[in-house]
Amino acid sequence: MGPIAVGADVAGAPLKEHLAAYLRQRGYQVRDYGNGDGLDYPDVAAEVAAAVAQGEHDRALLVCGTGLGMAITANKVPGVRAATAHDPYSAERARKSNDAQVLTMGARVIAPEAAEKVLDHWLASEFEGGPSAAKVDKVRRVDARYRAASG
Repeated sequence: MGPIAVGADVAGAPLKEHLAAYLRQRGYQVRDYGNGDGLDYPDVAAEVAAAVAQGEHDRALLVCGTGLGMAITANKVPGVRAATAHDPYSAERARKSNDAQVLTMGARVIAPEAAEKVLDHWLASEFEGGPSAAKVDKVRRVDARYRAASG
């Protein structure tokens, strides 16, 4: 796995900093896209999601106040599947069932230690394929259809 991208807006900066240090401590390479100084969550999410879509990163972590704005924005980038998770099971299923390359969290929703556990479950999970593969393929086709219609 290449470097994990991380980014945050001002509201998510403290949790992002904590989790970036946690990842480094666990031996992961991290590319930090910053704390959104002077930028809003859509700016940071779009930049990080674009890097994922272009293959610069296999996975990314985005943090804002709730995680929701980051996920909504990242999902606007063709080819990116972002999921907000604040519990280990949802984080695991985001990868195993939905092949989400981007995890988003809310600094106003989850404590740092709980966020570490969620991140661990997400990173330890891989896409299972199986029955979910056909559903993820449908998501990809929806993405392609709307991308073609707007282009």
